[in-house]
Amino acid sequence: MAIFYHEQEGLFHLQSKDMSYVIQLVHGYPAHTYWGKKLSQEGNLTGLLQHIERCSFIPNSVPGDNSISLDTLPQEYPQYGTGDFRTPAYQIQLEDGTRVTELVYRTHRIVQGKPSLEGLPAVYAEDGDDVQTLELELSDEHLGLTVVLSYTVFETFSAIARSVKFTHKGKEPLRLLKAASASVDFQDADFDWLNLYGSWTRERHIERRPLGHGGITAQSRRGASSHQMNPFVALLRPNADEDQGDVFGFSLVYSGNFEAEAEVDQFDTTRVSIGINAFDFSWLLLPGESFQTPEAVMVYSPEGLGGMSRTYHKLYRTRLCRGAYRDRERPILVNNWEATYFDFNADKIEAIAATAAELGIELFVLDDGWFGKRDDDTSSLGDWIVDRNKLPQGLQELAERVNRQGLQFGLWFEPEMISPDSDLYTKHPDWCLHAPQRRRTEARKQLVLDMSRLDVQDYLFESLSAVLESAPISYVKWDMNRNMTEIGSALASAERQSETAHRYILGLYELLERLTEKFPKVLFESCSGGGGRFDPGMLYYMPQTWTSDDTDAVERLKIQYGTSIVYPISTMGAHVSAVPNHQVGRTTPLETRGDVAMSGNFGYELDLTVFTEEEKAIVRGQVAAYKEIRSLVQQGDFYRLRSPFSGKGNETAWMFVSEDRKEALVFYFQVLAVPNAPMKRLALQGLNQEWTYSVEGLDDHRGDFLMQAGLHIPQFHQDYVSKWWKVKAVQG
Repeated sequence: MAIFYHEQEGLFHLQSKDMSYVIQLVHGYPAHTYWGKKLSQEGNLTGLLQHIERCSFIPNSVPGDNSISLDTLPQEYPQYGTGDFRTPAYQIQLEDGTRVTELVYRTHRIVQGKPSLEGLPAVYAEDGDDVQTLELELSDEHLGLTVVLSYTVFETFSAIARSVKFTHKGKEPLRLLKAASASVDFQDADFDWLNLYGSWTRERHIERRPLGHGGITAQSRRGASSHQMNPFVALLRPNADEDQGDVFGFSLVYSGNFEAEAEVDQFDTTRVSIGINAFDFSWLLLPGESFQTPEAVMVYSPEGLGGMSRTYHKLYRTRLCRGAYRDRERPILVNNWEATYFDFNADKIEAIAATAAELGIELFVLDDGWFGKRDDDTSSLGDWIVDRNKLPQGLQELAERVNRQGLQFGLWFEPEMISPDSDLYTKHPDWCLHAPQRRRTEARKQLVLDMSRLDVQDYLFESLSAVLESAPISYVKWDMNRNMTEIGSALASAERQSETAHRYILGLYELLERLTEKFPKVLFESCSGGGGRFDPGMLYYMPQTWTSDDTDAVERLKIQYGTSIVYPISTMGAHVSAVPNHQVGRTTPLETRGDVAMSGNFGYELDLTVFTEEEKAIVRGQVAAYKEIRSLVQQGDFYRLRSPFSGKGNETAWMFVSEDRKEALVFYFQVLAVPNAPMKRLALQGLNQEWTYSVEGLDDHRGDFLMQAGLHIPQFHQDYVSKWWKVKAVQG
């Protein structure tokens, strides 16, 4: 049993692997009293909450008890307007224009398993999982509004999945102005804030800073989770590092506009909330209607950032990602984009595929340029018909030619976009997001289709299905190369226009659900100019994401390291590209590019036909090596050993450890040569300290030696060094 209810005290104790989360009802208000290391169910948990009488500027919420104020009570789902002046979790506007509501406890349910969320991705439970869900039902009787706070606890994970459902049972319309997925009040402010920031080709860099009075926010208003901020934040105790100390993670399973905030108040308490961004959002709730928030997944770790990451990795890899490829090894691919861009024909594609087959590569992916009149990026998005001038025999014949070389065939799409220069736009100019009488702002010569419209969804489902049925296509790269402007829908009424951005995401999810259900054997990879929509929502439908358009090996060290804070290695697409690199102009050795890319879902993005015999031999060795190690890379436990964000950022190291701890891989990277360098050792992680391990090319050592004393790092007298070691238990 994971959830305990103490009726007399009005107390709920949520218990999982190494964690407890405690809620206590205080005069009908759900108060947050504890989140941290596991507490005994036998102990007295009522002493966690203290009440102190404050001055007259702290309103009293309970007549006759001056020690109770919503402005100081740590709450589970706080409101504004009845005494709490901190950031609310939700806000509702009534028909008369006022915005005062008050939710109090009505009842609760504890159910086995985890109910799905209507129309939204979420982590899930499988048969045999020890999972329970607490549903706290709150109500505002005056409005006829019911709000259910949902908490799912996984016995084997130190994680809680939270979401909120609003149901309007009253008589007058309500307008939902804000609806966070989770809010947590900590009773102190002794934390650092960590978020993942960046830009196109520089995604998910790590930023850490102390909390101070006032608020810190990470958010996106771009219509997507974005390159700039990822829908994840964490609070860390100041002494917490990679391997020790308390860390509290908040990850939103959503692909659109989001907001995560930490606010420190006058009494040094901290309120953290995460959910849909309230900016430019509202939702009309008519009588009888409901609104479901996305899910927030909260993880506690007493073992630093590494412990938090490994919890997210396993949970998201096994209970968020779905489909035939969830637990399967991912194929090694070659993508023709940087090899040919738009300039290709069937013979050129077959030549690359033939060379790929010679080198042991398993999948060829045809990127942009195969449809409409797409000779550059100025036209044809939306016209998902093969360009017969470029491919006279169509996709079927091309795919068969690739298949005859022994490779699977994959294809690039950008379904959510429309080119003004396209047959689709000529026929349906109202199908894009737009505002009446305003210009339609273009980016990359394209506009955004209005995915909130069912006719747009149906068109895409039918046209994409026709393509996928026309040839033996086993892989789809789903791209999205711009953010939203003029966010309006031709079909939405004036009072519902501010719902458009969220309805777009719901429409996208509905389309993805239909397509992945119809084509269950296709491996779908998400992309948005690389990592512009690397989020848990997309991973629910597509178990991997193109991590970044930046394929430079040095830049990828930071990008892949930062991405691993939340996301499993199995979700990261990582390719070797040509040099000088097309994004930053740097020239790095093929070996270094290969080792960085082999730390993810491995592939190539270049013209294999121009390789020398020496380069082909290197690639052949990389492919063969990755086939031996990919199960461990994609499914193993990941440990970050040395950060490219630390010091001068000249070194990076990480390792992969099998679940039984019998095998490991250790990767080490040095960017620039260091003259007359000091001696260095690299402490490993995740091994059994009592077992003896062989380290490839080195002496055998016990696990405690490798984790405490570590490996000696040789001196390297050149730039762009990479090295990796296989580690195997020889006595245990």
